Amino acid sequence: MLTRRAFLKSGGLAVLVSSFGGFPPFLAKAAAATRKLNGVRQKVLVAIFQRGAMDGLMAVPLFTDPMYAKLRQGLAMSAAKSAGEEALIDLDGRYGLHPALSPFYELYKNGQLAIVQGVGSPDPTRSHFDAQDYMETGTPGIKGTPSGWLNRACGLLGHDAAPFRAVSMTAALPRSLYGHEPAIAVSNLSEFGLNLSGSKNIPVDTEEGFESLYEQTTQALLHGTGIESFEAVKMLRKINLKNYQPENGAEYPNTQFGKSLKQIAQLIKAKVGLEIAFSDIGGWDNHFGEGTVRGAFAAPAEDFSKSIHAFWKDLGTYQDDVTLMTMTEFGRTVRENGSGGTDHGRASCLFVLGNDVGGGKVYGTITSLDPDALDDNRDIPVTTDFRSVFSEVADSHLRINNDVVLFPGWKGKRFNLMKS
Repeated sequence: MLTRRAFLKSGGLAVLVSSFGGFPPFLAKAAAATRKLNGVRQKVLVAIFQRGAMDGLMAVPLFTDPMYAKLRQGLAMSAAKSAGEEALIDLDGRYGLHPALSPFYELYKNGQLAIVQGVGSPDPTRSHFDAQDYMETGTPGIKGTPSGWLNRACGLLGHDAAPFRAVSMTAALPRSLYGHEPAIAVSNLSEFGLNLSGSKNIPVDTEEGFESLYEQTTQALLHGTGIESFEAVKMLRKINLKNYQPENGAEYPNTQFGKSLKQIAQLIKAKVGLEIAFSDIGGWDNHFGEGTVRGAFAAPAEDFSKSIHAFWKDLGTYQDDVTLMTMTEFGRTVRENGSGGTDHGRASCLFVLGNDVGGGKVYGTITSLDPDALDDNRDIPVTTDFRSVFSEVADSHLRINNDVVLFPGWKGKRFNLMKS
């Protein structure tokens, strides 16, 4: 018997299925939704989590503040042209862009990329686990929220779910996609296979193919009708995954993150009903050796920016359908520590990319880096609640317009950075 929420694994695939009264309505509707959405271009929100707490003051420093260089003697960078390749990219005469993030500058100049500084959670925790959980559930300070904010967003889309409506390019389903709405986590699309052997004798703990596992555990319950849901899988198999060639000269880094964005681009172009995509990238917990143009920060920053830039180029005419938003659980201390790194802080920055974004601007507020103006004399204060940005992007791009459901208990206002 299926439980109310069964978590089934096969190879690199994880599918979260919600069922009521024993019969999963998602499976019953999947084939119809797939046929309806086949060949239809959808609006897609791509959410990227920078796990480990990215240093927003390293990514987009307030380089004109006199305390910047004083508190970060080994980490501060100059925007002077004389610094050459090690110079910050001057964005607006006040904020700079780390050179490892230079691929973003083209998007910023084109008015497609917006940056929001001073973003974070109103909950003051410096625990990675708790802060990530609060951000992904959208309920700061409240533990045990059963659903994630992206899953709730799925429920507000107003139509039946295609099997690939919500996809996370990760090995396991992220907290933000937990909930009653169906979501898929798959680390590699090429492993998203279909075993048509029909065997009834496969142990549950084997990895012989999701369909065979599915048949064994649900055939008696569904009387064969659930097999139609795999039309979507068959559709995916028609995509030439292995021989996919990115368009418009896009070159993805040969990294896990680069590969995940490449596969999200494939799903968007395949028009399989994708509306919410998720990926993540670690490497931001820089307690030591953070460096400037080289070091613990620059390496993931280069992967991060090059992958997103390649993804955007690869989309081509599909750019009008896509908005990409990044997030990180909290920022780092303003003052560098004795190990050439930074410790857990409060506010950081995030990036929003899309043709419907009011780009080419640094939004948000960092009033001063003077210790007297900092939280606990060490951290950049949170001047923008992350929910105000998330709701603005999701509501404007996906047209869901229900903040009461999207972020329960939140009574704030949306952060105005979208064109419409």
